[in-house]
Amino acid sequence: MSGAKPRLAPWLRRRIPAGQEFGRTRAILERYGLNTVCDGASCPNQGECYGRGTATFMILGSRCTRDCRFCGVPHGDVGPVAEGEAERVAEAAAALGLRYVVVTSVTRDDLPDGGAAYFARTVRAVKAAIAGAAVEVLVPDFEGRRADVRTVVEAAPDVFGHNVETVPRLYDLARPQADYGRSLDVLRMARDDGAFLTKSGLMLGLGETREEVLTVLGDLRGVGCDAVTLGQYLAPSGAHVPVAEFIRPEVFDGYAAVARQMGFKHAAAGPFVRSSYRAEEILTGVEP
Repeated sequence: MSGAKPRLAPWLRRRIPAGQEFGRTRAILERYGLNTVCDGASCPNQGECYGRGTATFMILGSRCTRDCRFCGVPHGDVGPVAEGEAERVAEAAAALGLRYVVVTSVTRDDLPDGGAAYFARTVRAVKAAIAGAAVEVLVPDFEGRRADVRTVVEAAPDVFGHNVETVPRLYDLARPQADYGRSLDVLRMARDDGAFLTKSGLMLGLGETREEVLTVLGDLRGVGCDAVTLGQYLAPSGAHVPVAEFIRPEVFDGYAAVARQMGFKHAAAGPFVRSSYRAEEILTGVEP
């Protein structure tokens, strides 16, 4: 897989905002020495989110033990988890004035619990630092270990997220170290262990069919998933899986409508929708 990125569809071109709030957000993140998925995964919404004074914290380092072929987060030598990271996330969230805090991570298959205890510590630290704060976690699959899922759920995040990312047929292409059934099991276990709201997400434009997308939506509802996001896949570089199709905005609108008809409490779909983009709206009921 190599070559230049394809020309973007017209609806995928947007102005990159900056300004004083953008600079303030970046300065706070740098002050506390924190990683964000906004930077790590080259998210196209980074300018907007930083400009609104928000970010998605990425704990457990900046490198991943897996090498998913769709993701811009680098993989390789992961090193030890930084001391005091959970507390620094909480302090930075407070400095940013956040009331809704989203925490994700790199995948750390090298850790005995996959980092579950660090997620739990971070949830508790944020809630201790910011009275009334809501916390959403977006976790890896913990290699399917129920005990690790339970560790996170018992910390009482307001939203427990885990992404299936794509349809089963494309796992070998996009995320060969993952397993579709295992990802569904993580969401089912979280629901069974008392998660308040569960959430998952898919990227479209990797070559999936409409029928496959609808099947995944049905599978997610089948394990009690409450919320779903669907967004356009954009290859981080020419070395990643190439984009097979740019999905039109009206097609995304149709998927969101179908998801709501299926019973999802929240469904957000659109070219720039990502798991953590405007994530606070899952609890307010306001659609992006």
